[in-house]
Amino acid sequence: MTANFVAKGVAHVPVPHHDQPIPVTFVLLHNFSLIAFSSAIEPLRIANQLAGRVLFEWSILSETGAPVACSNGLVVGVDGAIGDTSARAMLFVCGGVEPEKSASRRVADWLRAQWRNGRSVGGLCTGAYVLAKAGLLQGRRFTLHWENLPPFAATFPNLAPLEQLYCIDDRILTCAGGAAATDLFIELVARHHGARLGDAVLKMCLHGQQRPANLQQRLSLSSTLGIRNPLLVSVIRQFEGSIEADVDLGDIADRLGTSRRHIERMFERHVGTSPKRYLKELRLERARALLTETDKSVRDVAEACGFNSANAFAKSFRQKYGVAPRHVTNMVQPLPACA
Repeated sequence: MTANFVAKGVAHVPVPHHDQPIPVTFVLLHNFSLIAFSSAIEPLRIANQLAGRVLFEWSILSETGAPVACSNGLVVGVDGAIGDTSARAMLFVCGGVEPEKSASRRVADWLRAQWRNGRSVGGLCTGAYVLAKAGLLQGRRFTLHWENLPPFAATFPNLAPLEQLYCIDDRILTCAGGAAATDLFIELVARHHGARLGDAVLKMCLHGQQRPANLQQRLSLSSTLGIRNPLLVSVIRQFEGSIEADVDLGDIADRLGTSRRHIERMFERHVGTSPKRYLKELRLERARALLTETDKSVRDVAEACGFNSANAFAKSFRQKYGVAPRHVTNMVQPLPACA
């Protein structure tokens, strides 16, 4: 693949000369997120374009050197297979759907070796799975896409990802994927070549504003559900933290200084369902994530999501999604969002 690191453009930003361009290597995993990859590489291309010279150069690798299919079915060519890299390279693994299956031991071992040799390493979207398999995330601040947080926690219970846009912890760099990759890479452009260039790249990306690393990936629960009632939000937060445990609505009411009946009325009025039904929906959504992205058995998933028996879980799951849980990992098409 012929590299063309400087595209033509009208806008220009003067940038002091540095000795050498900064090499960036992207490793694409099977079913990687194309939006995460493009949102990361484009700020580098734009930085070069604005400067009129090569500030960053990049290479695209896969585990074997073969082209890689992303999660939308497009196939992306690469420059070669994982191997030796520049001593100054920043390395980013780009993941996507089914990260546990695509995060191979070979890539994890290679990435750990690169880290030990002084490279900065990172994960885009679910690339953190590879960093975790490589043993690089213990005691680190890191993140990945919010949808993958529950299955990640089930696979790596001793690690604690943060639900924020991106994290930079020394030589460990991670982001949630999607547009968050643009936030991370604009930050890298600014750190290496100044805030003026970073701001210019931001404007060229039509990104609005530079979002801070610790910004939450999702809107607040109040915004998502259109709820302004802080008591109801508190109850829902209690539910989200008790997916696997028995939940006593009376105990929750006592802790929050209200009554069980008042909570039930709030749910009916603001959410349109009962607390019991809402909690069940949360558990089924968590179950779907675990079945899709972990190797847990149906029985283990049922237990992890607060169901008293695998049979009761299977019945509820089939009612909501129209398929038995044991068939989920074998499905070609994604599950519907709701029943």
